[in-house]
Amino acid sequence: MSGLVPPHGGKLRPLLITGMEREESIAEAKTLPKVWLNSREISDLIMLATGAFSPLTGFMLRDDYKSVVSEMRMKNGLLWPIPITLSCSKEQAANFKEDQKLALIDPDGNKIVAVMSLQEKYPYDKNFEALNVFGTNDQEHPGVKNIYRQGEIYLGGMVTVFSEGGYPERFPEFARPQETRDIFTEKGWTNIAAFQTRNPMHRSHEYLTKIALEVSDGLFLHPIVGKLKEGDIPAEVRMECYRVLLENYYPKDRVVLKVYPMEMRYGGPREALLHAIIRQNFGCSHLIVGRDHAGVGNYYGPFDAQNIFDGLRADDLAIQPLKLDVTFWCNYCGCMASPKTCPHPDEYHLSISGTRLREMMVKGERPPTEFSRKEVLDILLRYYQGERAIR
Repeated sequence: MSGLVPPHGGKLRPLLITGMEREESIAEAKTLPKVWLNSREISDLIMLATGAFSPLTGFMLRDDYKSVVSEMRMKNGLLWPIPITLSCSKEQAANFKEDQKLALIDPDGNKIVAVMSLQEKYPYDKNFEALNVFGTNDQEHPGVKNIYRQGEIYLGGMVTVFSEGGYPERFPEFARPQETRDIFTEKGWTNIAAFQTRNPMHRSHEYLTKIALEVSDGLFLHPIVGKLKEGDIPAEVRMECYRVLLENYYPKDRVVLKVYPMEMRYGGPREALLHAIIRQNFGCSHLIVGRDHAGVGNYYGPFDAQNIFDGLRADDLAIQPLKLDVTFWCNYCGCMASPKTCPHPDEYHLSISGTRLREMMVKGERPPTEFSRKEVLDILLRYYQGERAIR
């Protein structure tokens, strides 16, 4: 027994096939009706392939979809906060029959990436999904915008997957849940804190992760490398930042850096629960949940993503949230602090928003080292100056 938390639902279910089975399935897929996936559906397919979305075995059927949207649960009662779906137009759906197989196509390379055994096709209410999952139907919200852009019919059924979308080749840190579980077991870790990020890490992020290191066997730094919203920093640039930070400021034997290819929904509280399920599948006992986890704009309160865990049943998750407060550099204290540890007023606190950081970088202004480490700032300045030169 490894002592790690169990996968969500009790068992990892990777759906990637290899070898002769893969070759035979691809040959069959070339004769099947085709469905072109969008970027979010491709990333979800890869998450299914690796087992990161365990115990799901495909895109959701109608009853599971309705229950997830309304109740954050599968029809069997298992916690699941965000629907995992595949859409198509009404015109396409009219050509498909339930109980037939479909070839799923990567829109970028026009390659067959999976086969789906179509069990159901069903209409859905875009407005209802947006309001329930994201708490808004404002199409300025990136997750809501994606719902309204997609087709009117959902296709549900099991999938077998042929490809991980080139992520293992692009990122040496790419890992599947069973692989990280093996790493943690080899290290003898059972109490593992995961940190989700889509941004370069600044001093507040560093502070949060080092608090976690104080109370855990190890830290699992797990950045998302799927598609982000416009203005977010590309994955390759962020990876440079993570690597240099770990090289210079973290104990090498107590941190594991791996990436995963999901596309952000920016779903705030519900996405925080999905992030927890994913990290449980990767073997983590805790998820660091700080201010405005998975949020965007002003759609969610700063601690909504922490509070949603309080309404769960005791057996809903094996992983637990590590709830941490807002942190900042206090010029009076001369160190990182939070409202729980610092008595000084706001004028002593260094706070730089993501928008302000981008403005400074584009202008060639260097943020203070109290905000982020020198090595990270060097990488970001090169990136932003290069972007400005291109424009």
